[in-house]
Amino acid sequence: MKRIGILALLHESNTFLRQPTTLQHFQDNLLAEGESVLSALRGTPHETGGFLDVLDADPELQPVGIFAARAMPFGPVSADCWNHLKSRLTQCLQNAGPLDGLLVAPHGATVAEPAADADGDWLQLVRELVGQEMLICGTLDLHANVSPLLVSSCDALFGYRTNPHLDQFACGRRAALCLQQALRTATRPAMQLTQIPLVVNIEAQATSEPQGRALFDRADQLERQPGISGVSCLYGFPYSDVPQMGATVIVVAESDQQLATATAHRMAAEWWAMRDQFSGNLIPVAAAVQQASRIHSQNPGQPAGLLDMGDNTGGGSPGDGTILAHAWLESGSGPCLAVLADPQSAAAAASAGPGATLQLAVGGKTDPARHGDPVIDEWTVISISDGKFQESEPRHGGYSDFDQGLTAVLRGARGLTVVATTLRVAPLSLQQILSQGLTPADFAAIILKGVHAPTAAYESVCSCLIRVNTTGATTADLTQLQWQSRRRPLYPLDPLNDWTPDAEG
Repeated sequence: MKRIGILALLHESNTFLRQPTTLQHFQDNLLAEGESVLSALRGTPHETGGFLDVLDADPELQPVGIFAARAMPFGPVSADCWNHLKSRLTQCLQNAGPLDGLLVAPHGATVAEPAADADGDWLQLVRELVGQEMLICGTLDLHANVSPLLVSSCDALFGYRTNPHLDQFACGRRAALCLQQALRTATRPAMQLTQIPLVVNIEAQATSEPQGRALFDRADQLERQPGISGVSCLYGFPYSDVPQMGATVIVVAESDQQLATATAHRMAAEWWAMRDQFSGNLIPVAAAVQQASRIHSQNPGQPAGLLDMGDNTGGGSPGDGTILAHAWLESGSGPCLAVLADPQSAAAAASAGPGATLQLAVGGKTDPARHGDPVIDEWTVISISDGKFQESEPRHGGYSDFDQGLTAVLRGARGLTVVATTLRVAPLSLQQILSQGLTPADFAAIILKGVHAPTAAYESVCSCLIRVNTTGATTADLTQLQWQSRRRPLYPLDPLNDWTPDAEG
């Protein structure tokens, strides 16, 4: 049997946040070694679940769990944490014994304090440890900011094709099938990276909308060429201020480097021609609230969904922003629901107990200047729970088990209901509110801390989903961010009309 090692290290790093990601963030989410990697991820919708689905079905391939780490999006990984993760990864890889191949799951938008290209950093380390002959195939998040170092450290990489990310399992299978084929035929895949001088606005990154469908339809057509294994279009993560930030194309061919290069250049040129379709609408707060109120009045049985782009927890934001809550309360348009990461309010409510009424300043504690002031009101404690819930359907990020810590449901006297959580949890699952005994139809609006990730969960219960241009660490108005390290020029942040991929490496 051939022994195939499995490595995963995933974090989406927002460099515009002041707080770093620490080891505790990984311990709160996923940090596994050896066989526990397999037991933690086998059967899940995660890409590693896809790896294992292929390996477990092949009697000639034996999966070997090595190391897996994942943390919720937040600030750059601290130096201490990064050095610790790399040290553990190194030790685990050295202890794994002889290997015949590796399946890897980097995110692609990880930034560490000592390594702006953190994914390239750890994959280069892996390549040095296993040697140039070892086959390394893997996956990338659709939001990957892909560097030449990252690509040169691997033999084949495949990006997610959906946003919300619902195809991670399928993506993992593609990588594993590529490795399986290469081992059987004793051939080495050819891969080409083309970086495009384009930043894709977060608001325009839904793959089900016209611009996304057109882009990936074309990628599918090119992928059907004989000899092509994969055509990946990576949107990039605009909140990582690093030189590799931006849109990229990766093409994997079975063995023909010229074919991979020509196809990557062709796809990149066609994407560049579509560049103006990947800018956002940037709907202001007042207009969004007015629109949501009007739509709900026409659909009284369904709440309007307000997507708080500036406080997108899936992009690393703190998740306690109150800008939309204040605006909705001022509009007087009916009851509203929000999930806010507010451990202090959750603890105070738990001390008081269900049924108690108390004066609290809820939310707005992390960064009021960018995310709004606390909502001060008289709150009734509706319920207290441990904040754990499960999701049975594939959801963004491949998560199925959730833990938001001690959680309190608070109902304010002015019509705002808040699910106050101890830990930040992105609104990926409707169970986040259903598990708290809340019914969406009881509200005129639900404030969702995301852009695209919540849609798979909430589109069935909301009359509309409106992306709102709020301020904050994940604002969709990219001109408001203080850039220092990104590459230039990047359209549309910089004036650029003519570009050709022919000279790209």
